[in-house]
Amino acid sequence: MTKNRCVIVAPDKFKGSLSAPRVAEAVARGLREAAPDVDVRLLPVADGGDGTVDAAVAAGFLKVGRWVTGPAGKPVPASFAVRGTTAVVEVASAAGLTLLDEPAPLTATSHGVGELLKAALDVGCTTIVLGLGGSACTDGGAGMLEALGEASFDGVDLVLASDVDNPLLGPSGAAAVYGPQKGASPEQVEILEARLEAFASRVGLEHAGRPGAGAAGGIGFAALAVLGARFRPGIEVVLELAGFSEAVRDARLVITGEGSLDAQTRHGKAPYGVVRASGDVPVVAVAGQCSVEPGDLGLKAAYALLDVEPDITRCMARAESLLTELGGRIARDWVSE
Repeated sequence: MTKNRCVIVAPDKFKGSLSAPRVAEAVARGLREAAPDVDVRLLPVADGGDGTVDAAVAAGFLKVGRWVTGPAGKPVPASFAVRGTTAVVEVASAAGLTLLDEPAPLTATSHGVGELLKAALDVGCTTIVLGLGGSACTDGGAGMLEALGEASFDGVDLVLASDVDNPLLGPSGAAAVYGPQKGASPEQVEILEARLEAFASRVGLEHAGRPGAGAAGGIGFAALAVLGARFRPGIEVVLELAGFSEAVRDARLVITGEGSLDAQTRHGKAPYGVVRASGDVPVVAVAGQCSVEPGDLGLKAAYALLDVEPDITRCMARAESLLTELGGRIARDWVSE
């Protein structure tokens, strides 16, 4: 075994099961048990959705807690991450779908997102990354702007991090594509579309077609049109925050992953971003399930939990121990000589 080359473990979360840090830790246990001398570096990642703040904290950011207005209008505990003058704010933390007891497609608000952004400004941050995934609202960012009030973004670099680049309006827009996922009926989708169009007409309709304007129920639109934000693929932003390009220079292997490796993985998802950022270093993946050929994603191999435990209920219950088992298998296949 080559001792002076590290193995980087850089997975996204397994949605509904394990956070990215827990996935990384479970895989690392298996690696170290099977190859005790291996230098393992954990760099859990995210694509801009829920887990983005956790990825920043794993990269050395400090987590800061705040109570904010949740999507249902009630106070909820939320957090953002800070390192120096850079903050990472997550829409899902303040306006996430998981914060609702029941769907509220017509009334969920982004107000708490504005409160988190204001808190980041108040502690002196001049670069703010806003992760746009996992929202419960389709208010075009109106609640966010209301919460910000007269807060100034002059001299602030606001970076929108997302794995989707939908426009605000139309058949591929925020209401039509994501409204049903938030509980909207076909009739409610039409209501939301009309509201978004009216709001955009007041705020700046020319921004409605920009990539990312439809992200997070239109929060992307408000940020682009009013706050002077710029849009970037979420995984690229998170990899920069984590110092991935520097770490991978010393790597002999990168392990990435997510809950489901499928046809959507190529479209802005974290594992594909990790593959693209790894250059000539081989990349393998762990996943709950894999429905594509690993080579189609640039992977050398994929290790799926369901291949080890086909019963999905038992598989989810044993996810961490199964990931440790797969970590050992990866060590034997790719690290040990």
